Amino acid sequence: MTDYRALAVMTAGTMGNPNVINDPVYRQCIAAALRAVVDQCKIEWNYHPDYPETESVVVVSELLAIADELEALPNE
Repeated sequence: MTDYRALAVMTAGTMGNPNVINDPVYRQCIAAALRAVVDQCKIEWNYHPDYPETESVVVVSELLAIADELEALPNE
């Protein structure tokens, strides 16, 4: 299944410039920037079944998933 979040991030990060949207180095830079943002988040990762995940945990998880997707895209 294709997830278009990574493509949306690349399009936004490159302002739609087709010369850099498929650039693997640029993708790695954006993935690294997303991981740096996550590193700055102060989140309690202690999970307890009586307490659902907070929205900040969900957002951080989604940012990490997008970074993973960017890094996994094939080089063109």
